[in-house]
Order: sequence, then C-alpha cells, then structure tokens
Amino acid sequence: MTRKITEALDLAATPAMTTADSTAAPKAAAGQDRPELQKAIQEIVESGFVGVSLRVHDERGEWVGSAGVAELGGTAKPPTNGHVRIGSVTKTFIATLVLQLVAEGKIELDTPADDYLPEFGLDRRITVRMLLQHTSGVFNFTGELYEDGTFAPGITWSGQGWVDNRFKTYRPQELVRLALSKPARFEPGTDWSYSNTNYVLARLLIEKVTGRSVAEEMQRLILGPLGLSGTVVPTTQTEIPEPHAHAYYRYEEDGRQQTADVTHQDPSWISSGGDMISTTQDLHTFISALVGGKLLPAPLLAEMCTPETKVGYGLGVFVQETECGGTLITHNGGHGGHAGLMYSTPDGRTTLTASLNYVDDAALSMGEAFQKATQRLVNEVFCGGRARSADEAAEPAQ
Repeated sequence: MTRKITEALDLAATPAMTTADSTAAPKAAAGQDRPELQKAIQEIVESGFVGVSLRVHDERGEWVGSAGVAELGGTAKPPTNGHVRIGSVTKTFIATLVLQLVAEGKIELDTPADDYLPEFGLDRRITVRMLLQHTSGVFNFTGELYEDGTFAPGITWSGQGWVDNRFKTYRPQELVRLALSKPARFEPGTDWSYSNTNYVLARLLIEKVTGRSVAEEMQRLILGPLGLSGTVVPTTQTEIPEPHAHAYYRYEEDGRQQTADVTHQDPSWISSGGDMISTTQDLHTFISALVGGKLLPAPLLAEMCTPETKVGYGLGVFVQETECGGTLITHNGGHGGHAGLMYSTPDGRTTLTASLNYVDDAALSMGEAFQKATQRLVNEVFCGGRARSADEAAEPAQ
C-alpha cells in the first residue's frame, strides 16, 4: 500500500465529556495544566472518533488525558493507559529487533535476504536493508494500489469477508508465498513502496537466525530489558488484555449497514506487518529508549534514522519534518478500529503517544479525519499549536 493509505488505515464515532486523568501521571502537576491538549483530543472525538487517549512528555512534564468513550453506547472514557492494537507501529519494533541482531553479528544489513531464507527463492538483489526500508519491490500481500489507480488484491482484509473470517489463522510463510506468486512492483532497490510482506520476511529471518520465535526474541531484547509489561506479540492470540477500549468495523450485508465489535480477532492475517498490542506508556518508554541510544549502538541508530528520498522512510521509522521546521522520528498504524501513534524528537526530549478507537470500514472513510487528527496533535505538541510561518519555511530545518 502507498504511504497515504497506510497512514489512513483508521477511524469514527461518539463525543463525550472528558477531563485529563491526573491519577495516571506523576506529580509534576504543572504538566497537567494543559487545556490545549484536552481541547485537541476532544476536537478529534468530535470529528468522528469513538475515543482517544493521549500521552505527552516534554519540558513541562508528563500529561495524560482521554476523550470520547471506550465503547459505543457507553459513558466510560477510554482508559488512559489501555491496551490497543498498534498496527504498523509493530514495524518499528521488528526493525529494532533486526538491528539488534545485526549488532550481535547474527545478521548483516547488506547481505541478500535469500542467504537467510533460501526456501523462498527471493531475488538475490533484495538485501535485509531493503526489507526494512520498503525498497525490495516485493508485492504487498494485503494488496497493491498503483499510481494509475488500479488495485491488485491480496488476502481479504476488509469488508464483510474480513469480519466473518477475522478468527482465521494464517501462517507467515503462507502470506509470503502469496506475495511471491505476484509480480514484483519494481526492481529491488530502484523505488520505494510500503509492503507488509517485507516485515513478515523480517520476522521469519529473525526466527531463522536465532532459532527462537519472534515473541521470544522480542522479550529477550526489548520487552524484558525495558520492562514493557503492557506490550504483547500475540502471533495468533485473539484476546487483548484488559483494560482496553473497543474497536469496531462497519460493513454492508444484504444491502444494510452493520457494525461489528472486532476488538477480538486473530492478528495473524497481518503478522509482523502490524500484529502487536501495546499501551501509550510502553510506546513512550520504547521510543524514548530507542532514540536515546539504549537499544542500538549509535552507528546503527543513525542508519535507522537515515531516510530514503521518496517519502522519508528509514529502517522501520518515518523521519518527518514538522510544519514548524523540526524533525520527528515516528510510526503510526491501525486497522479494524484500533490505532496507535508514536512520535519523538530525535533527542527524545519530547514524545507523543496515543491510542484511538473508532469505526473502521472498507472505504477507509475515516482516513482523512485520521490524517487531520494526527497533524493537529503534532502541531499542538511539537509546534506549540502553530504551523511554520512563510519566513520560517524559507529557512532550513535545524
């Protein structure tokens, strides 16, 4: 999928009265007096989301708040540190894991991926680096949208077909073989296109070189050392730990609109392209540790945060310029009524993590609202609520 569609995999539904949750934050009480942040998340709910929870860390301390509701028809707010399916934020975890194995000498970034996974007969020009940077050209098993507007389908991941079969289990090898049965999008290394297949191959590579499951390696190298007790690599597990807000999917059946609660599902359909569960606190801890150099040696962190030129994708992260001239390390993700947001300045001094619950559908009808919502939050947190002026825009970003 293109970056636009990937970032638009999200959102819709009911406003409610909200206040910041001061009990969830440490007593840097001044950081709690942030009406502009509460206003921002309330406006997001009013734009059509069911609920949103936001966590901000900056020079004023920690601020945590929520808006909307946890469940359609209910009155309870979304839990401020509830569990959420984070979608493609998973890719940042997977890329970090691969780079940690590079640091351990088990993987080399510029070695053909086929050397590690010969069973798939991958194009020998595809390197491990290309998998992490989406420059391999391998077909996206969730489907390819081309520049001319044509769409080549992959597995069923939308509509009533997905709702009815959301507990189906896929093996990662099955997803890869489906992708490889389709024509490559471009010659390896000649272009950029977002492909979930790249990260399922990365998962299989991790498991091949370590002899352990991706969940075990994630626990060994990231979750355990950082104490990320709210983060789960579910693989085929259909449940999501409590507390959590509910996720919804709207579809048409016999000419009538139906809305299903899809909070529980088998995430193996997306595998390591987006299957993980986390919390806003754990996402803050993870991105802070990552950019702070606690997970990777400095040279590998620098490579991770060096973007390709087409859309600014590094190795598992977007490197994004703000409207006020700053730089952010980020990855968002979502599908099926849950989404996670993760942003940090390169020095880790300011972070924004959020979870959203909404009513998704096959048309991704909340996509535009999602993009506006994320931009609204980014401008508020990283630009003080303002976009860059015309004079500032003429100056290079620092």
